[in-house]
Amino acid sequence: MIVRQFTCRAVLFAHLRKPGGRQAMARPSSDLAAFREIFSKAKNIAIITGAGVSAESGVPTFRGAGGYWRKWEAQELASPEAFARNPSRVWEFYHYRREVMLTKDPNPAHLAIAECEERLSKQGRKVTIITQNVDELHHRAGSKNILEIHGSLFKTRCMTCGHEAANYKSPICAALEGKGAPDPDTRDAEIPVQNLPRCEQTGCHGLLRPAVVWFGETLDADILTRAEKVLDSCDLCLVVGTSSVVYPAAMFAPQVAVRGVPVAEFNMENTPATMRFKFHFHGPCGTTLPPALARHETEQE
Repeated sequence: MIVRQFTCRAVLFAHLRKPGGRQAMARPSSDLAAFREIFSKAKNIAIITGAGVSAESGVPTFRGAGGYWRKWEAQELASPEAFARNPSRVWEFYHYRREVMLTKDPNPAHLAIAECEERLSKQGRKVTIITQNVDELHHRAGSKNILEIHGSLFKTRCMTCGHEAANYKSPICAALEGKGAPDPDTRDAEIPVQNLPRCEQTGCHGLLRPAVVWFGETLDADILTRAEKVLDSCDLCLVVGTSSVVYPAAMFAPQVAVRGVPVAEFNMENTPATMRFKFHFHGPCGTTLPPALARHETEQE
């Protein structure tokens, strides 16, 4: 797939070029019955999810108006350069996000995806979630077949030995307790680096970082390969709550559509990729997705 050309995480605020130059493109359909007919026959479904699906659980997206933590946009903090310059500030940002996530629950969209995956698996049909989200809400909803292309807030990686591990401590270290307030008037805690989260591997004690893919970093090759295989073999693709501007994920669904596979977008607004898709369902994902993925009348109990 062409996504191999875009292995680094980046935001490109440009409209995707339409295939065929100036060729007119049909407006996507919002016919739920037509989608349901295709859904009822699909054997291998890919569901690509983005920040919009978690926003309905009250998760801050750090996008658009008001999308700041203190006075910084997420892209100014979610980078190797930002961590090298000020690991204390970056850890405050991620500590805040971890603590917020511990108060949030999966919403009807997460639950509909999980129920669909479990139900269809009993029919010999496959659902794979390819998510850009780092909040693990799909896991908590009960989904099993998940590819987290941007990592997880609840995993850490050692800068010294490279060890990666799940970490659900709250707070993640004593020095961060009560820190990370997002108010723009809050001063940086300026925590000494030796007091930030440290590796617990025997004899290491290296500085930990969040095990997420920062802007400018290369996606995990194994996860990207697995995602490509899913996208190359799926016979139906759903794009749920994604802005279609963060690469390489923004190329996933359009490349599926190029194969002639039906793609359905569920979003609060049109995206740069909307006109490439067969379906577009406008509105909150927690409202539009459950009826789309509910048991079809042709399914056996």
